[in-house]
Amino acid sequence: MSRGFVKEDDQEEVPMVAPRAHLPRGVTNYVTPAGMEQLLAERKSMLDEIAQLDASNEKERRIAVNHINARIALLDERISSARLVRPEDLPGDEVRFGAIVKMRMGNETQVFQIVGVDEADISKGKIAFTSPLAKALTHRKVGDIVVLKRPSGDAVFEILHIGA
Repeated sequence: MSRGFVKEDDQEEVPMVAPRAHLPRGVTNYVTPAGMEQLLAERKSMLDEIAQLDASNEKERRIAVNHINARIALLDERISSARLVRPEDLPGDEVRFGAIVKMRMGNETQVFQIVGVDEADISKGKIAFTSPLAKALTHRKVGDIVVLKRPSGDAVFEILHIGA
């Protein structure tokens, strides 16, 4: 049917949704088991959100469902492209995806886990494997000194411990 024959009130805009965490084109979408659980829980939460929408205003409900479905479509792309990596299956003598790395910078000790882009959360000590720090740490061993080039000056880290 031509758009000319649709009532103006019935015309809905395509919902705009915020993009997911950046994953560069062509880069494998690695996820830890916890990251996969997080993605699946997020999907369930969105489906529950649809089920709990107020049905009293059909137009508002339809707009909300369209928006949630657009978010689910982006999430489904991430889930279907996910490559599950179990950190415990990797060698523990060097930093790899999923590793928990304890390191020292000056007098400060920090602990980070290298995770997938969707589960990265610096406040929880989880950094994306695509981040400059994770790239600098990957394939390093305990005792290695890692230099991270930054505009504000180089950051120098010593790797103290690698765990899974």
